[in-house]
Amino acid sequence: MLQVGLVGKPNTGKSTFFAAATLVDVKIAPYPFTTIAPNVGVGYVKFRCVCRDLDVRDQPRNSFCVNGWRFAPIELIDVAGLVPDAWKGRGLGNRFLDSLRQAPVLVHVVDASGSTDIEGRPVKPGEHDPLEDVRFLEREIDMWLFQLLRKDWDRLARGIEVRGHDVSKELYKRLSGLGFREKDIKDSLEKLGLTAKKPSSWSDEEILSFVRLLRQGSKPIVIAANKADIPIAEDNIKRLREELKGEYRVIPTSAEAELALRKAAKLGIIKYLPGESTFEIVGTPTSSQRKGLQYVEENVLRKWGSTGVQEVLNVAVFDLAHMIAVYPVENENKFTDHEGRVLPDVFLVPRGTTAKELAYRVHSELGEKFAFGIDAVSKKRLSASYMLKHRDVVKIVISR
Repeated sequence: MLQVGLVGKPNTGKSTFFAAATLVDVKIAPYPFTTIAPNVGVGYVKFRCVCRDLDVRDQPRNSFCVNGWRFAPIELIDVAGLVPDAWKGRGLGNRFLDSLRQAPVLVHVVDASGSTDIEGRPVKPGEHDPLEDVRFLEREIDMWLFQLLRKDWDRLARGIEVRGHDVSKELYKRLSGLGFREKDIKDSLEKLGLTAKKPSSWSDEEILSFVRLLRQGSKPIVIAANKADIPIAEDNIKRLREELKGEYRVIPTSAEAELALRKAAKLGIIKYLPGESTFEIVGTPTSSQRKGLQYVEENVLRKWGSTGVQEVLNVAVFDLAHMIAVYPVENENKFTDHEGRVLPDVFLVPRGTTAKELAYRVHSELGEKFAFGIDAVSKKRLSASYMLKHRDVVKIVISR
């Protein structure tokens, strides 16, 4: 399951975002280090299901479908709040950063209202510049990667030179456990002109530039500009978008509003679909619940179009991690599995995944015996090298 890391300093609403996206109960309190061990839960990305295109009633097994919207699972990791010099271990920072090793994409939950200082302590709204938090997190991750690589760099560099090994391959061996690909490592080295230099001659600044470029390409970040319902946040969000244009997607977010809506929906008070701009009252809310729902409607949904939580997850997975959703089926005419369930499974796979690679993901034996695929919609035969498209419905045919 694809992992998405939630990062940021304490008291930005990160754990609230996690709770809203997963409906997992976590400790939520306005002080640093409420989260000590990382919380792990299942969230969902949302996209148009093919059920309506095919005019069938689907029977999801590993996901769910509501009103023609399919929700596919992802794993969310809520890492405890980072403080300055977390990469050195301050505030148990090393343990927290280690939790992000395998997450290919990160969500940085920023307090867009500026009501928490760099340490996560409450201050007057507007007193702190949220742009500082963006740059602070970049440095923490970059320095964490730098120190992991630098601690025995001299020995590593000498070994590469003495044995005549390929530097990108050797660095891949060292960094693959962090989720980095060899191609990303090679591209970063070439962009900086380091492939032509002996590793032993690389300066600390060159090593830092390398890990920074590698992080930018391999650990993309989307900014969840949280607490967007607080009035002063609007100006900060505009400024963040201007200052970070071309670097980050900045999405106005109210995790607290999303959590309230999802809980109200779970209680049967409202009908609400994550990511929507409206909700419908279907139960009998108390006066305080009605007041809260009115606040969310006026200060979040009408103002920003949604709470932003679902949009953040979708951007992280589909736009930054470059994933697509595909439906493997056994019967290409009825779109069913071997038990007759219609469109039971949906797989999130990287863009560029081939039909044969999908077969391996479904089951290793399918991959080993792969003969060809069939596009269940067009009935066209698909070669092993056919690159899947978003929302493809595919039957895997094996050799006997």
